Amino acid sequence: MGLHTVTFKNKPCILSTGTIAGPKESQGIVGKYVDCPLQDDTFGEDTYEKAECKMLSFAISKAIEKSGFDRGNIDLMVSGDLLNQIISASFAARDFDFPFVGVYGACSTMAEAFALAACLIDAGYMKRIVAATGSHFSSAERQYRFPLEQGTTRPPQSQWTVTGAGGAVIADRGSDVCITSATFGKVVDFGVTDVNNMGAAMAPAACSTILRHLQERKLEPGYYDLIVTGDLGALGSRIVKDLTWEKGVDISSNHIDCGEIIYKVIEDEFQGGSGAGCSAVVFNSYLYHELQSGKLNKILLVATGALLSTVSSGQGESIPCIAHAVSIERIKGVAHARKERVEKER
Repeated sequence: MGLHTVTFKNKPCILSTGTIAGPKESQGIVGKYVDCPLQDDTFGEDTYEKAECKMLSFAISKAIEKSGFDRGNIDLMVSGDLLNQIISASFAARDFDFPFVGVYGACSTMAEAFALAACLIDAGYMKRIVAATGSHFSSAERQYRFPLEQGTTRPPQSQWTVTGAGGAVIADRGSDVCITSATFGKVVDFGVTDVNNMGAAMAPAACSTILRHLQERKLEPGYYDLIVTGDLGALGSRIVKDLTWEKGVDISSNHIDCGEIIYKVIEDEFQGGSGAGCSAVVFNSYLYHELQSGKLNKILLVATGALLSTVSSGQGESIPCIAHAVSIERIKGVAHARKERVEKER
């Protein structure tokens, strides 16, 4: 529909999810929904990078286990992370004997992986795909900003990279929670150069994708129970609501941000959470549970990513950003109808 939005005729479903979260994250809203709330953010490893990789492997394994299928029934893994050369995802892929497609969308990776998996399944090329991503505060902090040992004071506009990982099995049938459409974002750069102010940098990209999705699907914002951005934090959440309102679209009544709600006390965490693991943990635990239970029926998940590097920031470049959106809807009875159709075809 339009230039940027794909609607899925066969409605690929989210069959199962797996999540793991760090100690700080587990104290918040997702704590009772994640499969593994950690007491130690090293996860028994001797480096934070190894811990991040192990968390991602756990989320993938747990999602497959909960799907009722074994690893031999998975056709593909679509994953990425924040580290150079997406080493968490590619190293985790060593643990699994199925094909791997590595993607990089920074903090937008979860929505990107969902969208690509849904495209492949809707077209009939594959039946079951694992989409996953994760991040770790300590590995991201020393890659993008300062050495941890330096103890640098964090400015008030900063966010806390989420320690956690989330994965989901996207399938051709088996669940009422379906991916009905996806809007692929374009790169937007408003000239922000502050590497600590991710919310301000990414909000224009989120605004662009939300407006395009609603326009191309000919929907009002109220169609969705929630319009969920991934990683804008408290400041970025306010900015995106202002930006969409200026364009004549009011999302103030049904917009939430994963980074704004993931921690127990936002004031203690500056502007809240960010990182690839932010939307991955919040959606695949808390929000997926709400969809399954019927408390929510329609969500637009808009994960946002800042496409910077330490080199580009050091050279004075501004921060190009992107946002991808997937509409996820609970369609009651679709799983049973598909089962009957399959049995009839047999």
